[in-house]
Amino acid sequence: MLISFFINWAQMYTYSLYFCRPSNYWNMALFIKNIKRLVQVEESPVPLRAGKEMQTLYSIENAYLLTQGEFIFGFGKMSDFVPEVLQSINEPIEEIDATGKMVLPAFCDSHTHLVYAGSREIEYVDKIKGISYEEIAKRGGGILNSTKLLHQASEEELYDAAWQRLEEIASLGTGAVEIKSGYGLTTDDELKMLRVIRRLKENSPLAIRSTFLGAHAVPLDYKGKQAEFVDLVINEMIPMVAAEELADYVDVFCDKGFFTEEETERILMQGMKYGLRPKIHANELDYSGGIQVGVKYNALSVDHLEFTDDAEIDALLGSETMPTILPGAAFFLEMVYAPARKMIEAGLPVAMASDFNPGSSPSGNMQFILSMACIKYRLLPEEAINATTLNTAYAMGVSDIVGTIAKGKLANFFITKSISTIEFMPYAYGSNKVEKMFLKGKRV
Repeated sequence: MLISFFINWAQMYTYSLYFCRPSNYWNMALFIKNIKRLVQVEESPVPLRAGKEMQTLYSIENAYLLTQGEFIFGFGKMSDFVPEVLQSINEPIEEIDATGKMVLPAFCDSHTHLVYAGSREIEYVDKIKGISYEEIAKRGGGILNSTKLLHQASEEELYDAAWQRLEEIASLGTGAVEIKSGYGLTTDDELKMLRVIRRLKENSPLAIRSTFLGAHAVPLDYKGKQAEFVDLVINEMIPMVAAEELADYVDVFCDKGFFTEEETERILMQGMKYGLRPKIHANELDYSGGIQVGVKYNALSVDHLEFTDDAEIDALLGSETMPTILPGAAFFLEMVYAPARKMIEAGLPVAMASDFNPGSSPSGNMQFILSMACIKYRLLPEEAINATTLNTAYAMGVSDIVGTIAKGKLANFFITKSISTIEFMPYAYGSNKVEKMFLKGKRV
């Protein structure tokens, strides 16, 4: 027993050094040489790419990448590399030969619900039998099922489970993630969720942003009293969330059977009063007006968008709101697919995120989302990479620090296995192409 204890302790200690050590611990620079292709590089960083610009994907053949501390220090062609530059690095340097391999910026996942308790595979069987998402929700399933499970779970249990999910998505190439509350639906449980997200943010090497989604569904206790629940979100939840500085953004599920345009506007205005920029679940189930409300209140993103047509596209054109598509949910629920091709051809930017959650998209694999972008939404590989890196970084407010390979940005990137072309990334949809993953300049 004693030997087993020390072995387990040593394993946990070793892991802690690599996944959750403080950024100032054991700093080591990286010199990655002979990179077959260094992808998504920027000399002059831009916040997003829209329309035809989404086909732009700058890269360097036979390249090197140099990091120092948590940040990218430099990059370029191997033929232009000057060895003397290594002398300016004031920390030990690890050299990695990436012959035959590519380096890409880590994926950014701007829409997840990865803090939850328990799975919902029984509802999955209901879906197989043909029962709709709306009908499951009306029967007290769906989000309300997750609410019940979350209420019964301790903060520590939620944290441990979410930490494992962070490890998983990092191993698949994700380096930044937005996490929403919304399975609490009471003040205490919403705060519990957001405190868990804060702990993850403090301890994880991923770049994490937190979103308050108290208006995710109407709890059973408020059935027939939806206006009272909206008042609770506005008058009690948002002030308490803001008092503890638990969220970066405020979100509302503005859709058929959930919250109306007017209710959404009231919640967003209160959130903005307390410094929370809007993000909206919109037009997943029908034309809800959620996209227009999002644009009106300068939402950072409007997400789902299965029901999007000319009026919605016109509203988004010229705005600062990122249209964000969630392929995993449409795939899992067998919904219509958002018109990504039409949106891009109209001149819009498009981001794509996982919607990682237990009910409608139980996967945070952004490599799969990259493949879905090409297979189901007809994006070119270059467009798909922009949609899952730079544009989705914008959709969670972090494109200034991640999403591309640029000097001064966080050293969040991965080295692929030996692959032939960049097109192989979305093409090989069933395999993990990541060989080595780095967050803040350290391997995880």
